[in-house]
Amino acid sequence: MERIVGIDYGRKRVGIAVSDPLGIFASALDTLPSGSVLSFLKSYIERERISRFVVGYPVNLDNKPSEAAKDVDHFLNMLRKQFPEIPVTLEDERFTSKMAMRTLIEGGMKKSDRRVKGNVDKVSAAIILQSYLDSRARLDNNGN
Repeated sequence: MERIVGIDYGRKRVGIAVSDPLGIFASALDTLPSGSVLSFLKSYIERERISRFVVGYPVNLDNKPSEAAKDVDHFLNMLRKQFPEIPVTLEDERFTSKMAMRTLIEGGMKKSDRRVKGNVDKVSAAIILQSYLDSRARLDNNGN
């Protein structure tokens, strides 16, 4: 079965999440330095079948791209060039870092572990991916 990969791209770090084979649940997978994300994905694709990338896209409250969107656009160009056969979907990433921090707190993670920014990044990627999976499920349930 195929999986969907969620990506929370940042200039320094990238959070990676993956769906279960049925495409119902997202799980945080890893956090990587930005420069190694494409090689990580290439290696991951050699082990797992991937049907789609879902990339968090930074927008402001007025729905216009934020300053960080330039970095994500550059990454998207490289991602599409490296993996032209895998479709890419953009997902609004507003407030995902705050939601990730709240999830870590509610999950009982120690304060010292919450300060490790990579933990927030991979949970943010899982939230981005889960948002996509949930919206896709709603569309399927409505017969669209």
